[in-house]
Amino acid sequence: MSRKKLAVILIAVVLFLAAAVYGIGNWKQEEEPVTETAVETAQTQIPQTQPQTEPETEPETETEPETEPYQSPINFEELWAINPDVIGWITIPDTNIDYPILQGEDNETYLHMDLEGNETVAGSIYLDFEDENDFSSLHNIIYGHHMKNGSMFKDIVRYKEQDYFDKHMDITIYTPTQEIHLKAFAALYTTPDPIRRKTVFRSQESFDSYVKEMTQKPVTYAEPKQPVKKLYSLVTCSYEFSNARTILYAYEVEEEEP
Repeated sequence: MSRKKLAVILIAVVLFLAAAVYGIGNWKQEEEPVTETAVETAQTQIPQTQPQTEPETEPETETEPETEPYQSPINFEELWAINPDVIGWITIPDTNIDYPILQGEDNETYLHMDLEGNETVAGSIYLDFEDENDFSSLHNIIYGHHMKNGSMFKDIVRYKEQDYFDKHMDITIYTPTQEIHLKAFAALYTTPDPIRRKTVFRSQESFDSYVKEMTQKPVTYAEPKQPVKKLYSLVTCSYEFSNARTILYAYEVEEEEP
């Protein structure tokens, strides 16, 4: 065999062996199973994009402003130092009615006794002794004398004039713990029958019937803008006939009416 042919054969053998080695290597690479470690490695190389979420915040809640405790414009401490029977103060704008309200053990105590305990024909403005002293009764009755000099409850008789009535319907009672707003709705003169002093009622229906009965045939009147849930009677002497009484009826308003 010539050297030339031998060289060709050797080259062919080398090429064959190289091709065989390359094919086996490729087969092993394709068949090699992917391990968990490889998967984890691949995952670490791929950036994980998480949806951005806003930080959790507590929902804003509306808080009501703190209300300051009620402070009465009346200095009850000073009044109690003079007389512990003081329970309130009544005022009607543009009238002479601007007085402390007292309450005795009966309705005779302050008929002819003033704030300081002195005997006087003018007496005091006082709440019926059968009423609750915080004005929580359904019917609160307040008495005052009809004085010729215009003091005490003299102005109550003027409510029998419609023009005066219409201009002086707003009444305020101050207590140590609250401010009570009243609205006048009827004025009349009548006899001092015991029924006018009724303060306890079996039911709401009984009270409603009482209000209707007591305010029949008024001399002056204004239709209530709210249901009459509490009745107030402002009582003074009158002179239409012997032993007559003028009564101004008012109701308690939950919010001050215009």
